[in-house]
Amino acid sequence: MTSAKPPVFANADAAAIDLHVLDQDTCEDWLAAAPAMTANWARTNGFRGAIGQVVVVPAPDGQPAQVLVGYGRAADRARKRFNLAAAVPSLPKGIYRLAEGVAEADRAAESLGWLLAQYRYDRYKSGGDADTHLVAPEGVDAARIEALAAGEFLTRDLINTPAGDMGPDELEAAARDLADQHKASCTVIQDEDLLQQNLPMIHAVGRASDRRPRLINIKWGNSGPTLTLVGKGVCFDTGGLNLKPGSSMALMKKDMGGAANVLGLAHMIMALNLPVRLRVLIPAVENSVSANAFRPGDVLTARNGLTVEINNTDAEGRLVLADALALAAEDTPDLLISMATL
Repeated sequence: MTSAKPPVFANADAAAIDLHVLDQDTCEDWLAAAPAMTANWARTNGFRGAIGQVVVVPAPDGQPAQVLVGYGRAADRARKRFNLAAAVPSLPKGIYRLAEGVAEADRAAESLGWLLAQYRYDRYKSGGDADTHLVAPEGVDAARIEALAAGEFLTRDLINTPAGDMGPDELEAAARDLADQHKASCTVIQDEDLLQQNLPMIHAVGRASDRRPRLINIKWGNSGPTLTLVGKGVCFDTGGLNLKPGSSMALMKKDMGGAANVLGLAHMIMALNLPVRLRVLIPAVENSVSANAFRPGDVLTARNGLTVEINNTDAEGRLVLADALALAAEDTPDLLISMATL
């Protein structure tokens, strides 16, 4: 399903171009101590060390000898994150190595930002692979950063996929793929079985679609504290009988963003083999319009026995999450995290 290639660092032995990351406040001091050709080239190109500024210093054969990258001022960096990544789109194709300028405490975050800047969603077009690669800086746990970036890539791919190709079936398939990758279990309660197993509001919200509603349940880990992640998986939200206007419906492929986020986070947890007992619950539905859609004024009974009067069928997310959260709470996990879209 996914389009983006897994984000990885370049081989440590690869021939790499040195990146000199320069603070704006000390940039001129650095240039004053640099070889005259380098300093003149940088000044001629207006380099001042602002965030995202890039100057490629050529070798005699015209190939990049080194690259100067602006890092801004400390106060600028404090208000942002992944400051080094701002330069990535301006870098020529190649493999890079940090030569100086990024404090040891910041290298992990800046390395993660670099990998995230490689993301491309090209399922429907040929966008080409990312072509600026970084050698993992000294002191950085490369495997950990790659796992974090891969989880983020998974989340972005799921959200970016149009609803026509990312319904409850496809979301289930992505969850099963993830479970298989990490040797986790994945079970699914679907359609009328939702009523038999007392998940009535998930069924009510999704019953109007021919893409059948379901609850996805992933379990992983045998020791440690219990962690349950619940993610809203409304694969498309028309608003139901309280139909959304077209302008509000345009981005409703993202209404499964909570599910995408918990799957991405679950990948990070399992890839890093964190000492937890993980559970992921995703109510996966499509809120559609048909003769059997739930209606304004209906009163539904939730899993926990509470009755819910429907004032607006565009409040579907809280309904499916209510059943999933009630189920999650029955196991009294040590930590329960719920992610929706808004």
